[in-house]
Amino acid sequence: MLDAIASAGGGQIGSYTHCAFTHTGVGRFKPAGDAHPHIGAVGEINAVDEWRIETFCARSQGRAVVDAIRAAHPYEQPVIYVIPLLDPDTL
Repeated sequence: MLDAIASAGGGQIGSYTHCAFTHTGVGRFKPAGDAHPHIGAVGEINAVDEWRIETFCARSQGRAVVDAIRAAHPYEQPVIYVIPLLDPDTL
């Protein structure tokens, strides 16, 4: 995922790429009858180990980064939060 994000311009600070904060957790979900889960079974509550990735990009690169995540992620519906931040230079 970090390679996909970086290839679209995300997670870059100066001369550093792939910048992110990650942590593990357990994802829980119950696929409905019309779902095609990558992991787990339809109609059952499933629990899988997952990584949460927090990273950033310039507003102008947001669409490309989200598209890159969707293209690289194996889940039908990856959860992607997009949170616009304040520019610290304007505070």
